[in-house]
Amino acid sequence: MTFAPVGIKCPEHAGVRAARPVQRAARPARQAHRTVAGLDAPATIALVVLNVLVYLITVYQGAGVSAPGGRVFDDGALVGASIYADGDWYRLLTSMFLHASLLHLAFNMLALYWLGSIVEQALGTWRYLLLYFVSGIAGAAGALLFSSPFAVTVGASGAIFGVMGALLVLEYRATGSFTGPALGLIAINLALSFAIPNISWGGHLGGLVGGVLATFALVHFQYARSRSLGPVLVGLIMVASLVVAYVRVESYV
Repeated sequence: MTFAPVGIKCPEHAGVRAARPVQRAARPARQAHRTVAGLDAPATIALVVLNVLVYLITVYQGAGVSAPGGRVFDDGALVGASIYADGDWYRLLTSMFLHASLLHLAFNMLALYWLGSIVEQALGTWRYLLLYFVSGIAGAAGALLFSSPFAVTVGASGAIFGVMGALLVLEYRATGSFTGPALGLIAINLALSFAIPNISWGGHLGGLVGGVLATFALVHFQYARSRSLGPVLVGLIMVASLVVAYVRVESYV
């Protein structure tokens, strides 16, 4: 996919030169086929599969499709009180792969596949994975910051909001404007986050902020001599998210 002044375009509509028409007409077709097959976004496909597999386990251990549960769900969900009492800091990570219902899973996985595939192709697989996980951790920190100690929070939406933030940054770097489709997508989803009950808007905001900052760091230093500085800065964003989570959990005293 190509980021253009009017939004996100397919390669065949992104102003490809007319020279050598036979060869250039064939290349976008092959790229489109690879994209549909998921070959250009292996990490996104793997994340979708992993989320679905974890959901099936929680359905099997719980009370069915409408009420996933069991040990995997109970031990992996984000609960501030459990982190405080038992030191279960791994919940900041595991909660990213749990979902409360089939509808919850379906919406998140569709968004992850559509948006994640674009961002992974733009950043590359390893940078994309850094972005995804730091956004997820930032989302978990945001959920802890704005929820009660006993609130149970699950879902990949914090990381997905980070992917939306990445789209915003990538579109801005390509067009010089924040007023494209990415901003509209974020605005609609944030509005829904605040309007619909039982949605962790703190987790969504945290993931969005983490994704924007991480993408700025990754793309700014991607082609510089100090290209390793980008991943280092992403690591610092993750550390900052963990510090926020720690301070919040300690405030339960």
